[in-house]
Amino acid sequence: MSQTRTASATYTVVDIENVVRRVKADLVMIADSTGGWTSAKAAEYAHDVEVLAKAGYLAWVDVTLFSNGVEVKAVRFEVDTDAGSLTTSRPGGVLWPKVAGAYLRIILSYTDAYTSAARQAMKGKLKIGSPLMTTPAMPA
Repeated sequence: MSQTRTASATYTVVDIENVVRRVKADLVMIADSTGGWTSAKAAEYAHDVEVLAKAGYLAWVDVTLFSNGVEVKAVRFEVDTDAGSLTTSRPGGVLWPKVAGAYLRIILSYTDAYTSAARQAMKGKLKIGSPLMTTPAMPA
């Protein structure tokens, strides 16, 4: 799926902090309900999402639950530059089932502003860093 959009807007750090607080709560709820991540790991991902969103480098975040390699549920948080928020595609909420062989995958999409120089500048500010840069491999 591809989409083209042009928008100009300003939003504050406080706007992003408020939105990321909700995203963090969603990530922790997904982690706790599925057992796919620890709460601490979910908080680390939320930290990196916040840092990248505040810098204007984040386009969207996908979180997917797999059970023994089969997709069970997924959610996408999209950065809405017009409203200064992240919107979500989460029909049914984020209280996801505990499944056998639970594995959570997170994929981040970056804006064009996230250049190699920007990646280098962000390196020391991210808690997870590398796993967010590419799609992690699913466990065997």
